[in-house]
Amino acid sequence: MTCPRSAASRVLGHQFVSEFSGVELQKSSMLGGQSETVKYRVFAGTWNVGGVAPPDDLDLEDWLDTKTDSYDIYVLGYSSTLPTDLSTLNLSAWSLRFQEVVPLNARTVLGPKQRRAAMKWNLLIGDALNNRRHGDGVAAMHDQGQGGVFRCLVSKQMVGIFVSVWTRSSLRRHVRHPAVSSVGTGVLGRLGNKGAVSVRFLLHGTSFCFVCCHLASGGKDGDALRRNADAVDILSRTSFLIYGGAPAAPDELPKKILGHDRVVLFRDLNYRIAMDDDEEARQLVGARKWSMLLENDELLLELCSGRQFDRWHEGHVAFAPTYKCDRILWRGKGMKQVRYERCGGYRLSDHRPVRGPCSTPCANWWKAWMLKLQASSVL
Repeated sequence: MTCPRSAASRVLGHQFVSEFSGVELQKSSMLGGQSETVKYRVFAGTWNVGGVAPPDDLDLEDWLDTKTDSYDIYVLGYSSTLPTDLSTLNLSAWSLRFQEVVPLNARTVLGPKQRRAAMKWNLLIGDALNNRRHGDGVAAMHDQGQGGVFRCLVSKQMVGIFVSVWTRSSLRRHVRHPAVSSVGTGVLGRLGNKGAVSVRFLLHGTSFCFVCCHLASGGKDGDALRRNADAVDILSRTSFLIYGGAPAAPDELPKKILGHDRVVLFRDLNYRIAMDDDEEARQLVGARKWSMLLENDELLLELCSGRQFDRWHEGHVAFAPTYKCDRILWRGKGMKQVRYERCGGYRLSDHRPVRGPCSTPCANWWKAWMLKLQASSVL
């Protein structure tokens, strides 16, 4: 097939930023030392933990790349596996939510309660980001270094899908109007064993939306179309309410996912390597022939066709499939992915964590306000 090969060049062949440090101010259009844009580093990470309990000594620092101290925002998505076949699902039965066993009923499937499982993941994330595991004073360095310690901005769980957003303390005054939205696309097209939890906020004058998905599974004919349908359903049904009793957001803030300036869609998207011969696929993985595998990659075919993922981008895939399959897509002007890789050192489930940090410019709302004020005074 020629389309995936051309798509690998068109969609995946962009230039990568090798490294950067500190918050970068653009040099153009300066007014009184204020730039029109500010560039931040955003770490997006995804991991299907398969409902396995994280041990107390689980060290996330390698996956989160904390030694570089390079990122301003972390957005992390976890999911566990739950039954999707209605014939095998009993709403009075018990099912896993991450490491925790909870009754799968209307209250636990549709309710917004945080569970101890999510709290434990957040504790492990906070320990890793702030270097609390080592007790060597590094956390104190964060306070005086590149923007302070990391604090959890928002976390949300829907059945087996969990998203957690962390920012440096120095950024919190620039982050406004956070909101969350959960859409279930699982059993009966509504339950939360599949679907998405989305988080949006305004950073300076730029709107961000992070969509943590778990799409339909299955490798049979027609299952890829079910994944496409889930994606369409998530994009169309997601709308944002006010989070945590925050003041009402301005009417001009986007209510839908695609209305935001920067969007990242990630997690266990479940698109497969569509090869009839599983043994051949395994041999290609063993030989690290990624380009030949990508010719049969369902997600790349969708990116090529432009049907469900028009104007979405994915970084160059140069790693083994992370089971079935953890991916990170993005759309938005000026976003540049730094790396796109899996972390093979973790064995908590049959998936491996994936990370795709990027740099992204944000409109400086203070600069825009000053220009507007200046224009009004001239008039």
